[in-house]
Amino acid sequence: MAHEAPGQHQRRPRYKGTHPRTFQEKYKELDPERYPEEVEKIAATGRTPAGSHRPVLVAEILKVLAPRPGEIAVDATLGYGGHAREILPALLPGGRLYGLDVDPRELPKTEARLRAAGFDAHVLRVKRTNFAALPKLLAEEGISGVDLLLADLGVSSMQLDDPARGFTFKREGPLDLRMNPEKGRPASQLLATLSRSKLVDLLRENADETYADPIAEALLARPGEITTTTALADAVRGALAGLPAKERADAGDDPVRRTFQALRIAVNEEFSALTAFLSALPYCLNPGGRVAILSFHSGEDRRVKHAFKEGQERGDYREIARFVIRPSLEEVRDNPRSAPAKLRWAIRG
Repeated sequence: MAHEAPGQHQRRPRYKGTHPRTFQEKYKELDPERYPEEVEKIAATGRTPAGSHRPVLVAEILKVLAPRPGEIAVDATLGYGGHAREILPALLPGGRLYGLDVDPRELPKTEARLRAAGFDAHVLRVKRTNFAALPKLLAEEGISGVDLLLADLGVSSMQLDDPARGFTFKREGPLDLRMNPEKGRPASQLLATLSRSKLVDLLRENADETYADPIAEALLARPGEITTTTALADAVRGALAGLPAKERADAGDDPVRRTFQALRIAVNEEFSALTAFLSALPYCLNPGGRVAILSFHSGEDRRVKHAFKEGQERGDYREIARFVIRPSLEEVRDNPRSAPAKLRWAIRG
């Protein structure tokens, strides 16, 4: 069999059977440099190319944060780097941005993309840490305060799309749900330790789940058995099988999504980290410093709203958002994952 000479077009790998079987094999868009036309085609349909992330409310965030040359910025949840990529040019010359994230798998990829875009260590400093540790980081860097700060509290599309991370019920994968797979315990282990009352409370507090009682009962009826994403989804659907047909149809897969959300928040201790971050936030900003926070469900938004309001009453913030900012109908059409986003902002007193 003839071999292709170096530099010639390389054929796609062949797979057993008629279709590629794994996430890495299936999606051309995981290699955007090789298949740019595939990425463009998928994005044009309003879907997010696998392995990437489309930043939400970019124009609105830039307006709120108003980055200027020479300022110090923090992207407290760097993710794919989409927001940072838009903020960084506005900080030049003389400014810099600290990009924080806890995900050991995605952070090096994001740093490589931003470095390739021309942002060296003088303007971009990437730190693997939780945003709750922001005061410690600033102290280590000798910074008394920053001029602008962004926190996007949503799960990134890279995490959602990779079944090995366990964030989605649409594909088979381990029930993990950890932002940092090297820390803590996966959701399957947490689920095996919960009592009925604690699981009901978790579903209600973390996801406002209407059907918390029957879902908790169904999950705990299978101790040690729910170790995959599809097993959890099937168990939740089974818990609602006795509902009237119309009620079940109206609910759809929302209870499944909310159950995943509730467990993810618990596994990653997201609410406690957010509370610590919000408490320290005013003291991490310079006078006149701007902060913008994107949230994607009511539990997060309530905490942000109350923290900003209480901060204004104390005099920590001279101004806060009077109303939440939502994506336009056009943005939701182009990027359906933006639909639940809520943006709130504040300015340091």
